[in-house]
Amino acid sequence: MDRLDAGGGAREAAGLGAAARVAAGRRVRVINSHGTQVLDTWAFNAADVAEHMSMAHSRSVNSRIYPAVGDAQVSNRRRAMLTLVEDNSPGLHDTLLCACSREIYRELGVEAYHRNCEDNLHEALAALGIAVTETPNPLNLFMNTPVVENGVIDRRAPASKPGDDLVLRAEMDLVIVFSACPQDITPINGPELTPRDAHFRIE
Repeated sequence: MDRLDAGGGAREAAGLGAAARVAAGRRVRVINSHGTQVLDTWAFNAADVAEHMSMAHSRSVNSRIYPAVGDAQVSNRRRAMLTLVEDNSPGLHDTLLCACSREIYRELGVEAYHRNCEDNLHEALAALGIAVTETPNPLNLFMNTPVVENGVIDRRAPASKPGDDLVLRAEMDLVIVFSACPQDITPINGPELTPRDAHFRIE
């Protein structure tokens, strides 16, 4: 079982990412070990990484902002990439927000380098010898960001519990990437503002 370790929560701690190749038909179980960790999630066509999972296209196809069991998250070419086949969590998975980046942490007042999901994506792909020229918007597993009055996006602590998990099925040969989000300034990773580890397993 691969581990995504987000470190101890200090700003200097490394929130890490991991990438894996997944054959069509295989399932990926994602486990929120502590219940409070958000996982930025990407998928790329293993044969052509210019084709990637697209939240905008998935919202268009599924007509919803939270993926439901049975929904396929599709690519920028509107082809199915990952289907949510099981969800043992409250089902709150953000499709609206971008990955955190160096620029976001600067906006939050962090002057020194802060680990971030954008860099984690590119580093994890590089470990497989893959480079992409952009950072697609991720599927943010377990991120609780409801749209409230007047269309405001509220950033809340995850509603998931320790051990909550879900299963994604690969609909094509793909490369999947997870980033255990290192956000420790807003409550995205819980009221303690402490990123934690999480796990995934290819079944």
